[in-house]
Amino acid sequence: MTPNTILDEILAAKREEVARLQLFRRAIRAQAEAEEAPPPRGFESALRRPGEVAVIAEFKRRSPSAGEINPYAQVAGVASVYAAGGASAISILTDGPWFGGSLDDLRSARGAVGVPLLRKDFTLDSVQLYEARAAGADAVLLIVRALADTRLRELLELSGELGLAALVEAHDEEEIDRALEAGARIVGVNARDLATFEVDLEQSLRLIARLPAEVVAVAESGIRSSEDAAAAGRAGADAVLVGGWLMAGDPAAGVEALAGHPRRPRRAAMQAAGVEGVDAGDAS
Repeated sequence: MTPNTILDEILAAKREEVARLQLFRRAIRAQAEAEEAPPPRGFESALRRPGEVAVIAEFKRRSPSAGEINPYAQVAGVASVYAAGGASAISILTDGPWFGGSLDDLRSARGAVGVPLLRKDFTLDSVQLYEARAAGADAVLLIVRALADTRLRELLELSGELGLAALVEAHDEEEIDRALEAGARIVGVNARDLATFEVDLEQSLRLIARLPAEVVAVAESGIRSSEDAAAAGRAGADAVLVGGWLMAGDPAAGVEALAGHPRRPRRAAMQAAGVEGVDAGDAS
């Protein structure tokens, strides 16, 4: 099975999952539950740490690329360790078949920690936003590659109406342009190409250095050490999102190693990288 087939299967399975939710009128119940949920916590503001890189620590038991990582991990305990170690936010994988997660993991994390929570899943439909809000999410993931432009804008708009921040994930320049044109305020540059599952951290950091000043820039995938987090800071990343490396090792020591690295303003990062034609308004 090729990585591209894995991605196609994940999206096909997610469409079937959404169809079942619609069939059983889950959207109506989830919308009512979302309206009763406690106020969301500030995900975007948590990532804006002046002069330093914030950490989004991720909870996941397995992944298609790595296989089993920590299959018996309990989310409340791990999330508490992440928060105590200095994580600014926590990402919770809620996909079951491929990542071993669930909305119950999100609910457990909400009860265990006070930092903002990201529901990380393959979001394709509004019902998933209502579910996320009802289960205690403060932010959701929207993957540019998985969404048409119209749907991306619709989900961004609804996220805002629900008080959810949206981490809009891109991999290349074209996807970054699509994210920005849709109105993304938080852009994650994924070093992993979802078509091949290959990781190129250096290329993703070059793309981060080009993001506009007003956008929160998140480096995703490929961060496996304190040195990688420091490199992300030099590229102007506001935050790093790290899961597999933390879950496979010591979560407490791992978060401490990632947190607090200096963040270079992105205009300076572009100049240091030798990018020509940089205007003062292009990057922070």
